[in-house]
Amino acid sequence: MEKFFQLSAHNTTIGKEMSAGLISYITVVYIIIVNATILSAAGIPLEAGIIATILTVFAGCFLMGFWGNTPILVIPGMGLNAMFTYTIVQSGGFAWQEALAMVFVSGILFMILAFTPLAKAIIESIPDSLKEAITVGIGILLILIGFDNSGIITSSDHTLLAIGDLSTSTALITLIGLIVTVVLFIRNVPGNLLLSIVFTSVLSIVFGDFESKGMTWSMPSFTEYTSVFGQLSFAQAGNFVFWLTAFSLAMVVIFENIGLIHGHTKMLNQPEKYKKSLQANAISVATAGIFGTSPTVASVESAAGIAAGGRTGLTSIVTGSLFLASIVLIPVIKLVPESAVSPVLILIGVLMLQNITHIKLDDLLESFPALLIIVLIPLTYSIADGMAIGFILYPLMKLLMGKGREIQPALYMIALLFLGNFILQYAL
Repeated sequence: MEKFFQLSAHNTTIGKEMSAGLISYITVVYIIIVNATILSAAGIPLEAGIIATILTVFAGCFLMGFWGNTPILVIPGMGLNAMFTYTIVQSGGFAWQEALAMVFVSGILFMILAFTPLAKAIIESIPDSLKEAITVGIGILLILIGFDNSGIITSSDHTLLAIGDLSTSTALITLIGLIVTVVLFIRNVPGNLLLSIVFTSVLSIVFGDFESKGMTWSMPSFTEYTSVFGQLSFAQAGNFVFWLTAFSLAMVVIFENIGLIHGHTKMLNQPEKYKKSLQANAISVATAGIFGTSPTVASVESAAGIAAGGRTGLTSIVTGSLFLASIVLIPVIKLVPESAVSPVLILIGVLMLQNITHIKLDDLLESFPALLIIVLIPLTYSIADGMAIGFILYPLMKLLMGKGREIQPALYMIALLFLGNFILQYAL
């Protein structure tokens, strides 16, 4: 272990790495039920979604630990799971099996970029304002989903919004849970999101808003999961929209992970590990499609393990191992009600809104396309469509203002691809 992870060179010990791995696990274990709940709305059975999430995190953390040798956690990304379910499946009309194929394709595209110089060329062509706008837009969408699931906001086809019945037990539980979640987060209580889910679940029992499905400590059956594992479908491979949607998903995956991994390696003061960490993450995205879940990201919560002293890949391997052990807790995890998940979705969405401060709002040429992305992602309930408008308008406005030379060729190509998607979808 010392030789492989170079513990002494990183000024750490096995004890420190295991402690950081445990803290990382407590911080991010909430993703098991949250991700599976969102996937279930796409048609993936809840227990199969739980198993898929656990195995994906296990594989991702081991890839990051052994290949990247960094304490970065790899989990299904919040926002990306929303894009998978609400944009690709529900709004796009694709089956979840076809959406899994898109996840796999996005992982392959990510790998091509991560293992070649293309990554630098693509990323440098995208203005920062558009990158930040995608994060903010997804944040608003998560807030909307959280309030919608709780009944606090009601919607018709995710377009017409109204205040729901706030007197229902589910709405009251969500509001109380949201307050507790925010307080725990602000006070930086270890495992705050996990504690929030536990508290709100107990509250559901007290208010009678709890449906017991039976509890058993026997190992879960993997029979249901076999109908999800490896069930990628390329039935729509002849459809241009399939490939453009996969490309849109890949863009979101790539932009988000590049920013996250850059931040984590900077926090570690290990910039030399950026490339291998990115490559490990790219491979993980492809495996997510095979395991049966939405794309993975280098989790924001990785900062907790780093702050706890994690310096090598041993931290992420410990976290991945604990996730695998969580399989025996599936009977308990399945009992978590939706009202316990909504506050977490809302909080994460609010945190993502902070990125709007990185957009130059006083420069309308930069901010106008970005603000349209922010508004249109939640209004259309489509991350891809919201992105498309901004990515088309940005180079167009630059051209009209005589600043077309500021745009790199790669961005023009991306804009044309998005424009082609609109033409195929709405004009033909």
